[in-house]
Amino acid sequence: MKAAMKAKDKERLSTIRLILADFKRIEVDERIEIDDARALAVLDKMVKQRRDSAQQYADAGRDELATIENAEIAVIQEYLPAQLSEKELSAMVDTAIAASDATGMAAMGPVMGQLKPQLQGRADIGAVSKLVKQRLNG
Repeated sequence: MKAAMKAKDKERLSTIRLILADFKRIEVDERIEIDDARALAVLDKMVKQRRDSAQQYADAGRDELATIENAEIAVIQEYLPAQLSEKELSAMVDTAIAASDATGMAAMGPVMGQLKPQLQGRADIGAVSKLVKQRLNG
């Protein structure tokens, strides 16, 4: 935050303040200390919210607001682990499907349950869900 202040990077500073405010809100509301796993979940949720907002703004023709949301996504993603490649993601999905030992859509829940903790902050869970559905349907 100090580096953003010194660099007079208002957009970055504003996004960092949003992140810290969200962490503080959770700490106060739930009376807990945020650990790394919870921080990843919060950041992942923030990215998802901004993606949804950017899509809605773009659909409504409000490109300037969509641009702001996309800039916030870029800053938040700097604090998340590196995103998995399609090849790595595909291999993890195949491994989880093989480990669940079930076929068809009945295996969707167990497969996603196994994948979600491994992918938190490293991949878009919605995209992973689509990939799993595709693989389970054959």
